[in-house]
Amino acid sequence: MLRCLEIADAQGKRENGGRGLTVEHEELLAKLLVRNESKIVLIVLDGLGGMQTSGVSTELHAAASPHLDGLARDGSSGLATIVRPGITPGSGAGHLSLFGYDPLQYELGRGALSAAGIGFELKPGDIAARVNFCTLDERGVIVDRRAGRIPTETNKKLCKKILEEADLGEGVEIFLETEREHRALLVLRGEGLAPAVADTDPQIEGVVPFEPQGTSANGDVTAALLKKLLTQVRTVLAGEAANFILLRGLDTHRELPAFGERYGLRPAAIAGYPMYIGIARLLGMDVFGPKSSWTEEVDELEKAWEAHDFFYIHQKRTDSAGEDGDFDGKVNAIEEVDATIPRILELGPDVICVTGDHATPSQLMQHSWHPVPFLLWGERVGVDHLKVFSEESARGGGLGWVKGTDLMPLMLAAAARLLKYGA
Repeated sequence: MLRCLEIADAQGKRENGGRGLTVEHEELLAKLLVRNESKIVLIVLDGLGGMQTSGVSTELHAAASPHLDGLARDGSSGLATIVRPGITPGSGAGHLSLFGYDPLQYELGRGALSAAGIGFELKPGDIAARVNFCTLDERGVIVDRRAGRIPTETNKKLCKKILEEADLGEGVEIFLETEREHRALLVLRGEGLAPAVADTDPQIEGVVPFEPQGTSANGDVTAALLKKLLTQVRTVLAGEAANFILLRGLDTHRELPAFGERYGLRPAAIAGYPMYIGIARLLGMDVFGPKSSWTEEVDELEKAWEAHDFFYIHQKRTDSAGEDGDFDGKVNAIEEVDATIPRILELGPDVICVTGDHATPSQLMQHSWHPVPFLLWGERVGVDHLKVFSEESARGGGLGWVKGTDLMPLMLAAAARLLKYGA
């Protein structure tokens, strides 16, 4: 099966400039799909991948994770390049890849994901952006991109304050909706708007935010409106701990092929943060959340078990700790997931895949391009005799080094949901 997919992928690369998964590959999977009663659980530890440095291991290596080690010991492991070598994935691109959608083909901005995550219905022509409340010093330099991860209630008050004062003129509506903690959604509605505007978030501290700039001529009107809005925001939030906003991922309404139809599955998505609910909703999954803790997510998994056969369950704390440079916090988040693996096994899944949507090494305090370890467990997977689940171990795993988009075909094959290809 894997060799067949490799042949199809190689053909696709010749026809698609080396981008990887193609329409031809997708059509191949569609022809091979078969429905059965198997159940698949995809556990995504956001930002799972780490980076070993001199004297410092990865967080996964350091974690006491006997149950994840057990899955690896009874299954097979490997490393996944989520987008392409050397490319650092955003969370949207990372999740699209894990779900088998080539992120170079199915581009999706954080604004559209945030809108879907909080249930904000984007109308044709709406422009959505992901917002970070941040802290600037007296020189206008970013000192904290997340404003100390302000409480969600503070976020709501700041959104209300901005909306009461902001005015972009007749014909332009402004929506500013709280997502969670320091994150929010900005939507502009009016004539002649386009998402062709570069991010204002430099994604590092110690510099000033970028000015809104159109990436093409049709984005210039939107860029001018955003520049006006940000000037107003700076005045409105003067004196607040979170005294400015950063924008990224400008996008508009998107239609994506439905996950359930694509793979013949009844998918459920369980997550704690709205954005991850958003991507699942855009793909047509049944969504449960946002949940306030990993334990609540596992509780929901148990409730949803009978009505679904594919379960995406998401741990955010691994990524948040990595971004905060909190090595021990990321270790604890991995161990929190590990402690619930027996509960998940009691449900009787046929296949479990554990991985991340990108790496977030705590040494770097941001997403990185490093490969992500994954394990695949199930009676049809086979064992590769690894004893633990870690980046170093996975490098020698039986499933090798694959693209992120290869994980869905591997899960389907392990669940006996793909027929033989060819005579």
